[in-house]
Amino acid sequence: MITNKGVNFTFDLQRHSTKIADIIIPEVFNPYVIQRAMELSALVQSGIITNEAALDALVAGGGKTVNMPYFNDLTGADEVLSDTGALTPSKINADQDVAVILMRGKAWSVNDLAKALSGADPMKAIGDLVAVYWARRMQATLISMLKGVFASSSMSGNVKDISALTGGAELIGGTTVIDAFQTLGDAKQQLTGIAMHSNVEAALAKQNLITTVRNSDGEVTMKSYMDKRIIVDDGCPVAAGVYTTYLFGQGAIGLGNGHPPVPTETDRDSLAGEDILINRKHFILHPRGVAFTSNSVAGSSPTNAELETATNWNRKYENKAIKIVKFVHKI
Repeated sequence: MITNKGVNFTFDLQRHSTKIADIIIPEVFNPYVIQRAMELSALVQSGIITNEAALDALVAGGGKTVNMPYFNDLTGADEVLSDTGALTPSKINADQDVAVILMRGKAWSVNDLAKALSGADPMKAIGDLVAVYWARRMQATLISMLKGVFASSSMSGNVKDISALTGGAELIGGTTVIDAFQTLGDAKQQLTGIAMHSNVEAALAKQNLITTVRNSDGEVTMKSYMDKRIIVDDGCPVAAGVYTTYLFGQGAIGLGNGHPPVPTETDRDSLAGEDILINRKHFILHPRGVAFTSNSVAGSSPTNAELETATNWNRKYENKAIKIVKFVHKI
């Protein structure tokens, strides 16, 4: 307290310290985190995951799943024209794909963000750390999703498994990868990216089969294999020396970003002397053409373990229209 000419002034030093609540502006912070997470995602940058306004709108619509109707392709042979008979009309059939809305959240205390808070722009530093986290978690969620999708018997036509072969035929290499691409037949040109375990990347590098693209500063901007962009993720399944590599096409995975009622908020644990940042996400991450069919999700939305359950998925599109191939092999 300071007294000056009979007037008392009281200064609370605690109120003059900068807290997360003073830095975070929710309506600015959450869109920044969403955009930055997409910029950091190798799967988004490769074009394998594509964000669409229509999927954003579906997330905002509420519910646990969203239906996406579509028309099946036209089928049947053409007919020879005749002046004695009429053509036989056919019909177009409709079906629907089903995507699940994922509702996730995470909270951090100020101690976890202390290093970031020392930066020149604290909000950007915090936002970047949160965005990096969500980019990793969304990639992990996608890997769990693919485990469940390809465990479904309806997806057997999109699987190439050579792991039981011997004499070198079970190993990943130029010939066997071509065979994996051929799983989609004349639609194989749609496949533009490969997600693989780092051990697989190392094995291919030893065979001098990986091409590295660098910018003018000598920094690696992209790695490719057989002109297909490589995404390295140690979440790709591996067990007993058998690896799963995923081949993708552009837009194989649809992304929709929603807006939870309270996407970002802060709290303070005064007794512990900690500030807390809470961030929530509602999003769709959907393999196009494979419907999420489960009605047995325990919580508000499926966990990664539930996404890995084979019975929760059912193929809707024809195999060639699903731009994902599971390639099982050894190295």
